[in-house]
Amino acid sequence: MDMTVGGISALTQGQGALQSSKISAEKGRFEELVRSVYGEASSVSAGKNVSSSQILPEGRLNGDYGTGFSGTFRSPADKNALPTGAAANQANPNVKAQTIDRTSKLYEKALELESYMVKMMVSQMRKTVLKAGGEGDFASKMYEDMLFDEYAVAMTKNAGFGLADQMYLQLSQAPVDVEA
Repeated sequence: MDMTVGGISALTQGQGALQSSKISAEKGRFEELVRSVYGEASSVSAGKNVSSSQILPEGRLNGDYGTGFSGTFRSPADKNALPTGAAANQANPNVKAQTIDRTSKLYEKALELESYMVKMMVSQMRKTVLKAGGEGDFASKMYEDMLFDEYAVAMTKNAGFGLADQMYLQLSQAPVDVEA
């Protein structure tokens, strides 16, 4: 077969050209996104300062649209709450029941860690599902990942796994003096 007459396109029946055009289009969209980010960054460095109204509560980035756990628990009853989920299942009846301050920063960070672990579990479960349309583009994958972040936060808030409660109880215990 003479490759010079039909070329590679004759062998791949035009699929190579189609794939190349898809890659080129996505590359163009990505380059436009990069140019817009650099254009915004250059205007910031040109003398525009960030106002104090744009600064979010500690631990949050400007543009972070996740719901998070800040301010989830506010009632006075949340200061002395009983553990839930796995933390409530104490096997030893002789152990004094502990309470949790759900309004504390430590508990908020424990919830964030629990949410991260739930996200890892959900992400592994998501990988087992076959998609009908094949692979999506970068933007759809990023959006889907953000969606599953929110699923993990909602599950952490509502499911009562108790992992955050266990972490809080373990980390809030008084340090044990070890004498050598």
